[in-house]
Amino acid sequence: MLMRLRWILSPIGALVLMAVPHHLAAQIPFESSTGPIPYNGQYSRGQDVVPSYDGWKANPDGTFSMYFGYMNRNFEEQLDIDIGPNNNVDGGDRGQPTHFYPRRYWFVFKVVVPKDWGVDKKVTWTLSIRGKTNTAKGWLQPDWELSNEVMMENVGAGNRDPDNEAPVITGTGPQTISLPDTVTLSAVARDDLLPRPRGQRNSGEAGVEAQGLSVQWIQYRGPGAITFTAPTRAATSTASSRSVTSTTVAAFKVPGIYVVRAVASDSALDSFHDITVTVK
Repeated sequence: MLMRLRWILSPIGALVLMAVPHHLAAQIPFESSTGPIPYNGQYSRGQDVVPSYDGWKANPDGTFSMYFGYMNRNFEEQLDIDIGPNNNVDGGDRGQPTHFYPRRYWFVFKVVVPKDWGVDKKVTWTLSIRGKTNTAKGWLQPDWELSNEVMMENVGAGNRDPDNEAPVITGTGPQTISLPDTVTLSAVARDDLLPRPRGQRNSGEAGVEAQGLSVQWIQYRGPGAITFTAPTRAATSTASSRSVTSTTVAAFKVPGIYVVRAVASDSALDSFHDITVTVK
């Protein structure tokens, strides 16, 4: 049985991530990263980060992908937690973020496990900051199986187009620069014409802009802040597909190894392209 996952405030004030059967999902309020945060009170700064296990998908080769996200309890403050004792997946680096934007983010990264992974064997992501340690434990229990429909429901996009697929995104490869140089980064997102905007009868009625395909630039990892220029955007569409090319200039103040993430979204499902930038 496919499940919906929801953050729920318990009677004692604890934040709990619960799996909810499909037929009950609509009865429980859903708080997305763009809406009110799901706990009593809003804190601009000073709070911790809670990792979340968001479910799993079977891969065509027989392996499984476990998806993880997080909730930064701060309403405004961005946080950084370096890979190591305070930020690890089963004691190591499995591609998790080190930079955490405020509020709730679903399906931020995935951990692929082999086809013989047992249903009770767990993958654990641990985050420690400000004296608090939180963990998210992923497993392959059937109740946690994901589909595109479930993923769209969980981010608040509904399921008006159950056949929708996530965009495909490609972009700039690894870069090396020396301070104070900047770097120009580009990404191309390609997508079907789903989901259709509400009220649209067919795919030809609305332009690319109205259909909501977008590319956003964010910091995923790095020892210092990244500044992005407002991206330039070029959009094209055909009777069966659409694409967006986004270009930005990234500036750095601190040397180190960074990961910049381009997020392609069709307003319901996301795809990522990560770019490693080495700053000397």
